[in-house]
Amino acid sequence: MTPRVRRWTGLAVLVLPVLLISIDMSVLGFAVPALSEDLAPSSSQLLWIIDIYSFLLAGLLVLMGNVGDRIGRRRLLMIGAGAFGAASVLAAVSTSPEMLLAARALLGVGGATLMPSTLSLIRTIFQDPREHTMAIAVWGSAFAGGSAVGPILGGFLLEHFWWGSVFLINVPVMVLLVVGALLFLPESRNPAPGPFDVLSALLSISGMLTLVYGLKAFGKDGLSAVAVGTVLIGIVLLVVFVRRQLGLAEPLLDVRLFARRTFSVAVVTNLLSVFAFLGMLFFLPQYLQLVVGMSPLEAGLWILPLAVATIVGALVAPRLAARLPMSLVVGGGMLLAAAGFLVATFLSSDGELALLLVAGVFAGAGVGLAETLTVDAIVSSAPQERAGGAAAISETAYEFGGAMGTAVLGTLGLAVYRSSLADGAPEGVPAAALEAAQQTLGGAEHVAADLPAGLVEPFLDVAHQAFASGQSLVFGVATVVCAYAGVQALVLLRRPGRRSHGSAGGQDDGPTATDRAEPRREYAR
Repeated sequence: MTPRVRRWTGLAVLVLPVLLISIDMSVLGFAVPALSEDLAPSSSQLLWIIDIYSFLLAGLLVLMGNVGDRIGRRRLLMIGAGAFGAASVLAAVSTSPEMLLAARALLGVGGATLMPSTLSLIRTIFQDPREHTMAIAVWGSAFAGGSAVGPILGGFLLEHFWWGSVFLINVPVMVLLVVGALLFLPESRNPAPGPFDVLSALLSISGMLTLVYGLKAFGKDGLSAVAVGTVLIGIVLLVVFVRRQLGLAEPLLDVRLFARRTFSVAVVTNLLSVFAFLGMLFFLPQYLQLVVGMSPLEAGLWILPLAVATIVGALVAPRLAARLPMSLVVGGGMLLAAAGFLVATFLSSDGELALLLVAGVFAGAGVGLAETLTVDAIVSSAPQERAGGAAAISETAYEFGGAMGTAVLGTLGLAVYRSSLADGAPEGVPAAALEAAQQTLGGAEHVAADLPAGLVEPFLDVAHQAFASGQSLVFGVATVVCAYAGVQALVLLRRPGRRSHGSAGGQDDGPTATDRAEPRREYAR
């Protein structure tokens, strides 16, 4: 096997965990109606089941990166594969919301051991700048590939098996990952790692989880003492975390990198794009299955154009960056995504599928363009000696943005759904039934089956309209978020006095991958 073939084969192995995590994030949305009917979770439990995985993953990424520095990144990848496979089996056989929530939490811990090694090993394997940029594009497109494969595979499984089968698809992929890692990936570790700072990791995790709990409490109970108190506690914990990092000679997370304009703008753009994108993927599967009335497989096929557009955008991005300023490519991509979300706000309970196609193609292509180049800018704009910390921040921003998209936008949309359903429910619906229906749209479908025949259709019409109203508001927020990110990128990623092809940043920033001519050296986190 030639060195070139071995490099790209190694990339295929590194794409597997990225692809799998993306499949997990997308396929669960399709399983929501079935598991809602089977396990009957509350709306709060349902949101936690979905996003506890991403929040623990994001909170543990940097810590696990430090573990990889010590024991070896390939070794950590293989340990994580075993843990992830075991947690997947536990999720598949869950018999209660609490058991599934615990299994999802363990999946988050396992996922955190998989992700830190990917970008680190890509930089080790691909030392040529142009090859590195294309490898990042392939790596980024794997997220979109997972969101393409996930709905179709999940739809097939849900039509032929029980909802737990969507978790069992992880097991053979994990076996393939371990074999491929042994055969094609080099070992990589830091010969002189910094101190192992568990306190910083605990501050980060507790701060994020407390903040999100407060946001969920706000969506459920309004401006309550619990909501305000937990949000404030979360903010305080995260501020303490940042101050601690600034005071450490070897911080767990090098927040000083945010002083570099290219780096900070790329991280924010990355986070906001995923925030909007994952918010969309939380609502669309439920909309297509429960409002429009599609089967899981049909719904997956209708979301396929969104995922394909994201892959195309990711793969085209390096070519555009070689010819146009990065500010124009990233900013234009986010504005294109904003246009897609704006079109999606017009989706109603009548199911305008032509609008869905237009919205999906615009949003997917725009996010794909921006994601690839912001990841490359994050890693490339950092000094060589701090590239490992930059990679960890990039991965954390992606996962945290996705989790926040589900938590914040999911909470906002479901709050509108509950309020609209309460205001518009026809007379004669028992209070207990209405309360159960307000938890999730799947719960409303279950409640409707027990109502008198004359109330079923009016009640479901109101429920569908309420869900579509919440979804439209969510897509409106996503439009504003992407538009802001696009304008920010156009203004702040512009390099004064220079037409930068494939580069981004201010005068104080380092070059990106496409600017460098010299090969990259292997780095240590």
